[in-house]
Amino acid sequence: MPTARPCRTLRQQNKGPIPPGDMERLLDIAKDCCTVKNYVYQRYGGIKSLPKLYPGYTVQNEMTNSGLREQLGMPSVYFYLAIFDALGDIKGQWARTKAAVQVRLKQNENFSEEDRHYLRFLLKVNNAFEQVLNGKAVSLKKELQAQYEALAASTNTGQLCRWLCRQVRRHHIKLHTDFAEGFSMTERAYRYGDHGIYISAKEKRKRIFIPLTDNCQYKRQLSVRLYPEEGGIEIRVPVDIGVHLHPDYENQVGLAFGMHTMLTTQEGHTYGENLGEYQSAYTEWLRTQSASYRRNRGSNPGRKKYYARKQRYEGQLHSYINQELNRMLKTEKPKTIYIPKLPKPQAGGINKRANYAATLWQRGYIRKRLAQKCLEESVELEEVFAKGISSGCSQCGADGIKQGGQFTCPVCGLCVQEKVNTARNVKKRGQQAQASKLHGNL
Repeated sequence: MPTARPCRTLRQQNKGPIPPGDMERLLDIAKDCCTVKNYVYQRYGGIKSLPKLYPGYTVQNEMTNSGLREQLGMPSVYFYLAIFDALGDIKGQWARTKAAVQVRLKQNENFSEEDRHYLRFLLKVNNAFEQVLNGKAVSLKKELQAQYEALAASTNTGQLCRWLCRQVRRHHIKLHTDFAEGFSMTERAYRYGDHGIYISAKEKRKRIFIPLTDNCQYKRQLSVRLYPEEGGIEIRVPVDIGVHLHPDYENQVGLAFGMHTMLTTQEGHTYGENLGEYQSAYTEWLRTQSASYRRNRGSNPGRKKYYARKQRYEGQLHSYINQELNRMLKTEKPKTIYIPKLPKPQAGGINKRANYAATLWQRGYIRKRLAQKCLEESVELEEVFAKGISSGCSQCGADGIKQGGQFTCPVCGLCVQEKVNTARNVKKRGQQAQASKLHGNL
């Protein structure tokens, strides 16, 4: 059963335009938060500050002593939240840097298996990673130190550490933001009341009142987005969702994804048969609009109508995807769903139009929404290794022939729809992996 707590983002909007004076006061808070974030990015985004990122209280103390809050005249409820938001961004950037180095490590054919194992250890253990980048001797806890010394004994550590430092310098960047139309606030920074919300201003004992379109009240960290041109505000609220338990959900289902038919099960049931039509209409409209914009760029055409219509197309497409995912769960009643771990989209292809359609394929959104709905409905979602999963026969395992949407096995004579064969292989691999995991635990 899923252990993560499902969460959904709700949105609250202002009722009526916000007075220009109040909007200026809100923008002033947002600009100060932007200034604090850029200060943290610049000061703590480099290699020397790696030891201070976890758990982050060292940064908090140093920022308190920096005098920046007093210089900006900024309330603490915004100042410290901006610091920890920036630290989260820095940690995310380091994660992306490590992922990029992992890719280069995999592509480098000059490394032996011992070299790769040593470098992966450094990338995985934060203390060792930081010490190597800063030119220090690696000193870890007893068990990790013994493991490190065993790996280092079989490699040229100096050469590998220099390679790691070069790759980090190449891929790591210090963050910077110019976004000054939004900020986060803790429970102490606001109060609901009078059919609206009172937000703390920079002036002491002063609050800005914003009438809201609903009377809902929350006690949690909120994210505020400002729209000064429209005189509007959007408050984003993360809300925990209750998990539904279904005693009658007992089936194990393998799924195959498609661009025209969204999902196909091992039984041949299909969901999202009209996905291709929605996707084609959206893709063709985007393609023609982009070409028209490039031709008329000199006359400075407006983009407001474009973005509004684009949002309508995406809304229709996403609404259909969610509707079909709900129908699949209610019909199949799954206890466990197995899906293939899809590779990243590759460059190139048949032609530009096909490439454009593949780029706009909503598989990432489908995967994200399926994971969310599985959490909400207490359904296990398992990814399986997908290499060659559509070319093997689900009955005997031999390589088959795919033609015209059909799969034919020359060995056992199986003839079945291609997506059905893929879904069967997905389910089979998922069950085998689950059995191996259970056997290993025993």
